[in-house]
Amino acid sequence: MAGLSLEHPWAFAFGLLGNIISFTSLLAPIPTFYRIFKSKSTEGFQSVPYVVALFSAMLWIFYALVKTGEGLLISINAAGCVIETVYIVMYLVYAPRKAKIFTAKIVVLLNVAGFGLILLLTLFAFHGETRVISLGWICVGFSVCVFVAPLSIIGRVIKTKSVEYMPFSLSLTLTLSAVVWFLYGLLIKDKYVALPNILGFTFGMIQMVLYMFYMNATPVVSDLKEGKEGLKMSAEEHVVVINVGKTTSVERTQKLHMPMSSVISRGARHTAHAAHPRALLVTVLPSLRPDPLFAAASA
Repeated sequence: MAGLSLEHPWAFAFGLLGNIISFTSLLAPIPTFYRIFKSKSTEGFQSVPYVVALFSAMLWIFYALVKTGEGLLISINAAGCVIETVYIVMYLVYAPRKAKIFTAKIVVLLNVAGFGLILLLTLFAFHGETRVISLGWICVGFSVCVFVAPLSIIGRVIKTKSVEYMPFSLSLTLTLSAVVWFLYGLLIKDKYVALPNILGFTFGMIQMVLYMFYMNATPVVSDLKEGKEGLKMSAEEHVVVINVGKTTSVERTQKLHMPMSSVISRGARHTAHAAHPRALLVTVLPSLRPDPLFAAASA
């Protein structure tokens, strides 16, 4: 009962603080799901992080029940199960059919079959202290996988030089959470709680350092923006400068690519510029076909 016992006031304090910080982290996706609710579309968001978070919470509740006396672990992970389930249900309501099927498959495979297999193995294959040890290492292994997941975000930040997808507040919250839960695990002498949070603290610090480094950097233009610029440039390439007084080889080449809708009556043109035979007429011609790069980006 170390987690809840007042005989270990520091453990209780850090466990309670860990509950508060972790709860705020659980609420972080609310703006995302409010946006999904308003637009009635998942807009390309992925369900995998929420399914994985639900599985993690289920594992830690099972570990706390097997070990007994870990009420603070049960409380925060029970809240996590409820909140992540709400997120997943909302995702299933507004996701397109293909995404719904994919999400349902990973829920069945991971949260039903995967958790069920772990449950059966630990209950029937192990007994006593061995059961706690085996389940503890399973929780450590899966927690390490969860903490390694942000590596893709770190790579994206380095590649794009943009911190758009890595908010500093979230990185700070996750780092503080890792520190608090590490101290809690240390004080109750539970290495399975303490160990994965060392990695969590490390990755949290890396994210915050990267944020400070790239917060004022000029982002690399994304493929979509490059596509839009490509369309802009393709339009600029169709600006035709016609010298009325003299026909050049450039003009003859450009006329070959000029659509019929943009051809100006020669007689009207000469009438308009009779007094100024050297005047320039600048016409922006629409492209006959969309720029392929932008078309691909738009699709």
